[in-house]
Amino acid sequence: MASTSTDGMSIKFGPFEVTKQVFLTTPYSYGLVNLKPILPGHVLVCPHNPHRRLLDLSPAETADLFSTVQLVQKLLARLYFPDPSDLASGSFNVALQDGADAGQTVPHVHVHVIPRVKGDMGESADEIYVRLSSEEANVGGALWDRERPRPGGRMPSIEDAERNVQTMEQMIAEADRLKAVLEEMGVGSSAKGGERL
Repeated sequence: MASTSTDGMSIKFGPFEVTKQVFLTTPYSYGLVNLKPILPGHVLVCPHNPHRRLLDLSPAETADLFSTVQLVQKLLARLYFPDPSDLASGSFNVALQDGADAGQTVPHVHVHVIPRVKGDMGESADEIYVRLSSEEANVGGALWDRERPRPGGRMPSIEDAERNVQTMEQMIAEADRLKAVLEEMGVGSSAKGGERL
């Protein structure tokens, strides 16, 4: 059962408290407003348990994680696609960086869900992969107090000055906006609210 309520919950992304940025919870997963979105609507979906690698998830956690990714895609299509009633009017990048050498900077499985529309990154739709493996997408970088994890991989890096870090207020406002649309979609703010798609 999906819910938009985080009342009484303490949700962590790796070692970081993120409850106020969470817009969706399910039995095993949650949706989180991204601190450093590459494009508008770029969010994360994570398992509640802080597993480091995808292979660490149980079959139930894996199924719930990807079912939650699909629900988040439906949500983001309503907000970011040219024709919200037509899923073919836009696209998605769905990416999971599984381990430090793949660019994972927070040791907690997380799926990037990024709505895409024609021309959103100029001529090269593949530029998103460069950005995902760069400092720009170093989700954990802005969260650490001491040494910042560096994304792994061999893609060229994008300069730190190009990063767009959101404030807590911006992330809370975005989470509230996503919750409101989920509730319009029939995903309740309580366990009894249920989900209707």
